[in-house]
Amino acid sequence: MQILIKEDTEDKNNIKMQRLDYDTASCNFKDKRLKERFRKILEQIWNGIGKTIPFACQDWANTKAAYRFLSNENVSEKEILDGHFIATKERVTAQKEGMILVLQDTTEFSYNSSNPDKIGWTTNLQIGKSMMGKPILYKKCGILMHSSLAVTDAGLPLGLCAIKFWTRKQFKGTNELKKRVNPTRIPIEEKESYRWLENLRQSTELLQDPARCIHIGDRESDIYELFVLAKECNTHFLVRICQDRLIDDGSSTMTDAMNLVTISGLHSVTIKDTNGKMIEVELEIKYHNIKILPPVGIKRKKYPALMLTVIHAIEKEIPTDRERIIWKLVTDLPITKTEEAIEKLHWYSLRWKIETFHKILKSGCRAESLKLRTADRLSNLIAIFCIVSWRIFWMTMIARMSPNAQPEIAFTKEELEVLDAVPNKSNDNIQNKTLYYYLNKVAKLGGYMNRALDPPPGNMVMWRGFSKLSDIRFGFNMAMKMTCG
Repeated sequence: MQILIKEDTEDKNNIKMQRLDYDTASCNFKDKRLKERFRKILEQIWNGIGKTIPFACQDWANTKAAYRFLSNENVSEKEILDGHFIATKERVTAQKEGMILVLQDTTEFSYNSSNPDKIGWTTNLQIGKSMMGKPILYKKCGILMHSSLAVTDAGLPLGLCAIKFWTRKQFKGTNELKKRVNPTRIPIEEKESYRWLENLRQSTELLQDPARCIHIGDRESDIYELFVLAKECNTHFLVRICQDRLIDDGSSTMTDAMNLVTISGLHSVTIKDTNGKMIEVELEIKYHNIKILPPVGIKRKKYPALMLTVIHAIEKEIPTDRERIIWKLVTDLPITKTEEAIEKLHWYSLRWKIETFHKILKSGCRAESLKLRTADRLSNLIAIFCIVSWRIFWMTMIARMSPNAQPEIAFTKEELEVLDAVPNKSNDNIQNKTLYYYLNKVAKLGGYMNRALDPPPGNMVMWRGFSKLSDIRFGFNMAMKMTCG
């Protein structure tokens, strides 16, 4: 259940230049020509968001160069995203106030391929049963991506700070492990869940401000090794509880302890009901600092016990037409009053931002419609899409949070000239044209109606608007050449 919290619309943050070339300036390819080709491909994909590579490149020479770039053995997602990671660090540094939330999550990209062995597998799906009653399994072809997205505590996405691609021909999933051995006895380094620790470490090293960062994840990130690593790195975490861990002397669990804790206060949140209407519900809040023990066995000897804070937020009334809201979180952050617990709930609610980022990747950039034949080429192109998707997301949110900023932080001079030439009946006479003015124009190109009671434009409207703007720019440039000629 997503809890909707109003965005902070005041312009409180320092905003750095965010034009497209800003995230490529620090890329470090082995060959300077690869860097130039990458910048050109990125610009072509931005101008043809959601289109195929041939459509974005427009001619065979550029299309062939793009395919060669993606298949080059000296090109990987690391080289492609290095510049973006450095730009993310600079954007984080520019945020002088507030905490930085590092949101982690995994998504999968599925493909239909004539040679799926060159891509790999994501999971097994049961599609029926044989005459003997045995399950008939279908291997799903694709690759998986685990990413970490840095956002402000007001919800502004600042960029990716860690990413990992893999397929299941390299790793065994938990279900496969369970068939052969107790997975709790397998070292974390041999499990897919190790990616949570790798991203935490990589993000912390990149941002270089561990005390200010809070790593947020869903139930899958409830990993004791992650808690220990966060302490070693002097950073923080906030995750949703999956395991009911032993506490104190090992005779009781977290659930037992929280059942004895009294409710500290109520908190009202706004959610959508089953009919899409906005309603207010009350959550009962309680929290408690608990000594949590590591898992039994080898890990009990290897890892120390930790003093952590458990937060429960449970809907007061039991609804009849939907699931009851039950949030159980654990964090290493101290909580001494109800307001601080509510603050942590707000931070966790922003975890949905990374789901939105993945949605832009799949729906806006159409990352699952690619026809490339190998996992390496797919991951290279998806890495490029990540920069495009983040920028669309940033454009959408910055229009709400800093509407009065200067438009030059996001648009080139040519883009501003083209947007000025697009008719805007109600606001054509405005003298001081802000960032919001131009982003609103882009949203209208994407179908935004801009009525009095309409919510701010969303990501899908924005990417359709930027795609339309690209077409207008092409016609605008052709008209200028014909006029000059």
